[in-house]
Amino acid sequence: MTLPFSSPDSLGLDPARLQHLERWLEQQVEHNRVAGASVLLARKGATGCFKAAGLARQAGEQGDAQPFTRETLVRLYSMTKPVTAVAAMMLYEQGHFQLDDPLAWYIPAFADTPVWDGSEPAADPEDPDAILRHVVPQQSPITVRQVMTHTAGLTYSFMNATPVDRYYRDHGLDFPGADTPLAELVERLASAPLLCQPGSQWNYSVASDVLGRLVEIWSGQALDEYFQRHIFEPLGMRDTGFHVRQGDEGRLADLLMPATGGELGNIGEPGQGSDISQDPSKRSTARAAAQGLRHQPPQLIDPAATSSFLRQPALLSGGGGLTGSIDDYARFAQMLLNGGEFDGQRLLARKTVDFMCRNHLPGNGDMASMGQAVWSETSYNGIGFGLGFAVMLDPVEAQMLGSVGECHWGGAASTFFWIDPEEELLVVFLTQLYPSSSYPIRRELRTAVYQAAMDLPSS
Repeated sequence: MTLPFSSPDSLGLDPARLQHLERWLEQQVEHNRVAGASVLLARKGATGCFKAAGLARQAGEQGDAQPFTRETLVRLYSMTKPVTAVAAMMLYEQGHFQLDDPLAWYIPAFADTPVWDGSEPAADPEDPDAILRHVVPQQSPITVRQVMTHTAGLTYSFMNATPVDRYYRDHGLDFPGADTPLAELVERLASAPLLCQPGSQWNYSVASDVLGRLVEIWSGQALDEYFQRHIFEPLGMRDTGFHVRQGDEGRLADLLMPATGGELGNIGEPGQGSDISQDPSKRSTARAAAQGLRHQPPQLIDPAATSSFLRQPALLSGGGGLTGSIDDYARFAQMLLNGGEFDGQRLLARKTVDFMCRNHLPGNGDMASMGQAVWSETSYNGIGFGLGFAVMLDPVEAQMLGSVGECHWGGAASTFFWIDPEEELLVVFLTQLYPSSSYPIRRELRTAVYQAAMDLPSS
């Protein structure tokens, strides 16, 4: 099911300039940045541009090459997070919780979660719990709001930055991908030390997986059941789920990575502005990108024909477990842009969506001021965080085109979406290149989109 199509002119989109966007997408494939990709641009509730290029599947032992099309399914990874946030806020409207409620009211094990004191434990492969001798108590309890804004002190195992990350790896606290049910893994997570005192820093983390568990507790339903009944069915998102449904296996794209490149967990030091300047390999990649040079073809890391995403997972990851199509996610994004309603189905009140899209970081600060200046390829100066996604505070500080109040988020395989209420515009970009820090694709996409947006036509 697709958004209705209207002529670009009627939506305030310049047809000639849209060709720059389409050509940019083709160049991503020609320069071997990605094997295939698609982009959908909608304004005033209608699609003004859709373009796909390249391949979704490589030719090989598993079959013939397949083009990247509108029907292609992808691993959404962290674009699952906004869906989980919407589910939580639907339950918030029903009175199941308040944002300042302690997390431990619902998951008691988090009442005693210790906090890392910042000192470095002696490296000892035979003692994976050494960090637990370097902890202090929580100064204040973790709240639901801190879970929703990634300020709870949680982290990710792939960060490779602190002893806390290492503790996650040593104890199998991997979200998504674990073979452990969500309730059990979240309970185990409560024994891991927090990276910092709750509310003191913004850190990209497994918080959305904890939120997914809260959705289960508040609703009394498994996360996949809640999503299906209360979000996917009302919005007509027939292609979205925690695995590819039977009969659609051939639509899933391969997952690839650059022939040379960094790791997902690369984080810049506060104040750098960009981690590229600190890493020679990234400098050469950035220089090649700026000069339009071709790269070596990306390498296959998860063939679609044998991917674990073809099977029902043991862990329902609210932080990164969904697969879906470009039209499905466009419907979800349009619901947010409409203030909680789409096609006659209201999921959230307009005031609730407006509240979610405000910056919830303390003192209206940006993510850089909260301790994490760079994540992936993106500087977080001028960018705050709402309830489930990033919020643009100042495009000049962020050094990229956009509007104040615009909301966005992406996934580890370089997928991305944003909604811009000021321009009545939404964009969904899908590809399957891991990690998302490989190239500045999302920044370039913004420029390619906004250069085609003219004045809004009168109603």
